[in-house]
Amino acid sequence: MSLLKTWYQNYTRYMDNAKEVVGMNRRNLHYVYPNNPRKYFDYANDKVLTKTTLQKHGLSVPKSFFVIHYFYELQALEEKLRQHSSFVIKPSCGSGGNGIMVISEYKEGMWFSISGKPYSYQELKKHISDIIFGVYSFGLDDAAIIEERIIQDEKITTLSPLGLADIRMINYKDSNAKAMLRIATKASDGKANLHQGGIGVAVDIKNGCTFNAQIEREDISSHPDTGVNLLNIDLPYWTEVTELCEQVCKVIPLDYLGIDIAFSNKGPVILEVNARPGVEIQNISKEGMSATLGRIDEDRS
Repeated sequence: MSLLKTWYQNYTRYMDNAKEVVGMNRRNLHYVYPNNPRKYFDYANDKVLTKTTLQKHGLSVPKSFFVIHYFYELQALEEKLRQHSSFVIKPSCGSGGNGIMVISEYKEGMWFSISGKPYSYQELKKHISDIIFGVYSFGLDDAAIIEERIIQDEKITTLSPLGLADIRMINYKDSNAKAMLRIATKASDGKANLHQGGIGVAVDIKNGCTFNAQIEREDISSHPDTGVNLLNIDLPYWTEVTELCEQVCKVIPLDYLGIDIAFSNKGPVILEVNARPGVEIQNISKEGMSATLGRIDEDRS
């Protein structure tokens, strides 16, 4: 009977936790589809449109040096690239961090990524050609954005010295619901993407303090590459970050958003928005967001 009782207690605990967790199906059926009209998805899916929309309303985004839409524009590419020693190349319609290349310096005719990997002009041209061809956007024609590389705030660089970190904020009906800091590692090649080996760190929305960290579903307390402590850290600009996320939702016509914010040395900068943000953030914080989203619904009713 004791084994049966233990099993029942574990099962009950599991079911209680499951009720708190928003899974992918529930996310889609209860939050994405009812609150994000399909006709407005391009405001999140097309990064050129996203940046243009945010800039029109005075919100901070990385400066675009230029955008390549068509193959004939590649004729002037080398001259344009040589004007910048550091920059970021990203697909306008890519997802999951795929296709993003971060260049940190130019010397002796070569460009170098933030991890030190060298790239020739021909290699950069091929990468941009792949973006336009749709390699990173499900075979659809795309555009390549070449924009400024964000210089991180010093405190954030201590936590994420191997690449740009960002905050992923889940915002529902103009209310910030859940937040995590995403940190780059050697394994993620300088990208703060959890599925590519980045670190997720839960953040208390009320005060911007970190309280739990994971890498590949394993709990950690320090950065695996540097040993730097990741917990109980007060993030900079937190009031500005939360207010900026709320402002984004006033100009992007979608009510369930993932908003990615970087900590530049000049303040928070919006990197992109996502109309279908993942639910991994609940694992990072070890707390479901069903109750939080429910309270927001009650407040809006």
